[in-house]
Parts: sequence; structure tokens; C-alpha cells
Amino acid sequence: MSKSPNSMLYVGTGVGVAAVLTLAANFADHFVQPIPDNPSIWVAPENSLFVAAANAQAEAAGGAKFGLGRAALPEEIAAWDLDVSPDGTGLPEGSGDVWTGDELFAEHCAVCHGDFAEGRDNWPKLAGGQGTLDRKDPLKTVGSYWPYLSTAWDYVHRSMPFGNAQSLSADETYAIVAYILYSNDLVDDDFVLSNENFLDVEMPNAEGFIVDDRETAEKHFWTDEPCMENCKESVEITMRAAVLDVTPEDETAEVEASAETEEQQEAAAVASGSQKGEIEEASVEATPAAATAAPDPELVAEGEKVFRKCKACHQVGEDAKNRTGPVLNNVVGAPAGHIDDFRYSKALEEAAEGGLVWTPEELHAFLADPRGYMKGTKMSFAGLKKEEDLDAVVAYLQSFSQ
Repeated sequence: MSKSPNSMLYVGTGVGVAAVLTLAANFADHFVQPIPDNPSIWVAPENSLFVAAANAQAEAAGGAKFGLGRAALPEEIAAWDLDVSPDGTGLPEGSGDVWTGDELFAEHCAVCHGDFAEGRDNWPKLAGGQGTLDRKDPLKTVGSYWPYLSTAWDYVHRSMPFGNAQSLSADETYAIVAYILYSNDLVDDDFVLSNENFLDVEMPNAEGFIVDDRETAEKHFWTDEPCMENCKESVEITMRAAVLDVTPEDETAEVEASAETEEQQEAAAVASGSQKGEIEEASVEATPAAATAAPDPELVAEGEKVFRKCKACHQVGEDAKNRTGPVLNNVVGAPAGHIDDFRYSKALEEAAEGGLVWTPEELHAFLADPRGYMKGTKMSFAGLKKEEDLDAVVAYLQSFSQ
């Protein structure tokens, strides 16, 4: 009687397994070290901080040490122990001024966060947003949201620049944080941040946070028996997620929403017509005298300091050239978009066609809030918040007008 195919298959499989096991045993004999009699004397790599931490944890728990690794060296611990507390604990000695920070920010940070900390693409904004936290779309920045300056210093020093973390010295970190404060109009341009005056800086949202007391205030949530069914007699819609637009609307609500949209469109049309009328009126009232009036020399000197915020994009003077923004020689009193070899935004071109003239008043309005004044402008600067800065920089620009 002949052997069945299944029998042959079993025999072949058994022989194959035996061969593999024999080969594995021979390999282990030659290349795998035997288990020592006392496993506790195994030695980990000398730089293993993990096993050192394991030893310390075991000893603290009352157990025996594993006999692994070594104690971490002070310099190794210091490399990880970088945190800075709101009360200043952990701050190293050092200092940095706003304008050194301006240069460092342009070199290390602007590629992601913009020249004025206004953000770029999807990278976060670090400046602006004051007064927006009560809106449906708040802008959370260092100036509007962060309650402690130590958070900014710690993050910059520990994690920035992106891709080259912890490459900044303490002095460089102080300077960059000083510039971020300046970009949020929280300090003046001559400010020097140091470990000595660090706690003197008041953050606008310092009182905007509360202590997390959920462990006690909401203790009943963790201890009470949870309700699993029929927890309420009835379920009603009490609020509508208008921002997300996910709550179903009834017909009445849709009609009201449609009417509200029409009203908003009418208001926008009126506002647009009003702005166009103001531009046309400004063009009629503009006179060469506005450009030729001699500005106050002291105000011009102050304006030169304020103009430092603009120098990243604009130049003035005899050898001025177009950069990200156009040359600003003779801008006061000139028609908008008057530089022939510069490519302006479509929004500014339309304003120029409408007769916009850069009178001192129009420059004031534009420089206070560029994007609010002209929707679609390429000007990324957040704006000058102080009236005296606006007066000064316009006077400075007038000094370069013929």
C-alpha cells in the first residue's frame, strides 16, 4: 500500500522543523553569550540615564537597586532641567534689548512667524489679538493670551528655533522675548529685558486664568454613581453652535438668518460706498502744501526710531530701493501706488484708481490698522497703536518729501 500525500507532507515538515531548530541551536552556541549566574550584575551602557532613574525609583520605593547604570552627572541633569516658573525660578542671568532681538528674530524666527511676529501662512502669530478673547474667533498670542512671561522665555529657550532647538544663549533669548513684547506694544523700543526686571513686566491677560480646582470642585463627578439611562425628563436645544454651523435650523430660523445676511450685505455696501466717498473727498482736498510743510525736527527724530519697525520692508533716503514694500520717499501727499516699478496689491491698485492720496490723515488711518483700513493689502504689519508714534513716523516720512 502506498503512502498517502498527507503522510509525506507531515514527514517533510518534521524534517524541516528539526533542521531549523538544529541550526538555531548551533547559532546560539557560537554567538549568544550565556546568562550569568547573577543577573543583577549586568551592566548597562555608561550613559544610560534610564537605568539610573530606575535605580533611584526602586530605592525610593524601599526596594533593592537593580545594579544598573550610574548616577546622572550634574551637567546631564542641567541639560534637561530647563523649565522657568512664573515666579522667575530657573531664570539664568542675562539680558537683551529690543533691537538686538529685532535682528535675532529676523535671522531665526521671521521665516515662520513673520518680520513683525504677525505669523506667516499657518505658523502662529505671536503679536496682536488684544481685545479679541471675548469673540467667537479669538486671536491668542503672547500679548493677548499668555498670562506669564516665563512661558514665552521658557518656550523660546527650550524649543526654538524650529529645527535647531536650544541653540540660543540666555542673552539671545532675553533679546528675542524683548522684541516679542515690543511687537505687542507692551514695552518701548529702548527696553532691555533681564533676569532682574523680568517679573516687572505685566502681561495683559495675567488675571485671565483661574486655578484648576476640579479635583475638589468637581469631586462628585468622580465619586457619584453615574447615570446611564433616562437621566433627564426631556432634552431641549438651549444654544446654537452658530460658529460651527452644525445645529439644525427650522424654517423660521432660516428666514431670520437670511434676513440678517441681507442686512449685513446692505450695511457692507453702504460702508463700501462711504469709504469710496471718503477716498474721493480726500483726493479733492489733498494739496501739495501737505507734502511740503516743514515737520517738527524733534518729531522727525522720534519718527526715525519708530520707523525701525518699517525698515524690514521699506527704505527711505537717497539710495533707497524697493524691497518687500516700496520706497517711501515723497509718499506724503502723493497718490497711492505712485512708484512705477513696484507691484502693488490689487486692493491698493483699486484704491489708487479711486483717487486715494496719502495725506497725513490717510497715512495715520492706514498705519494704525493696515488690514482693517484696506482689506486685501499685502502689508503684514499689525499697525502702530500709539497716536504719538503715528504723528512721529508721518513727520519722519514728510522729511523725505520734496
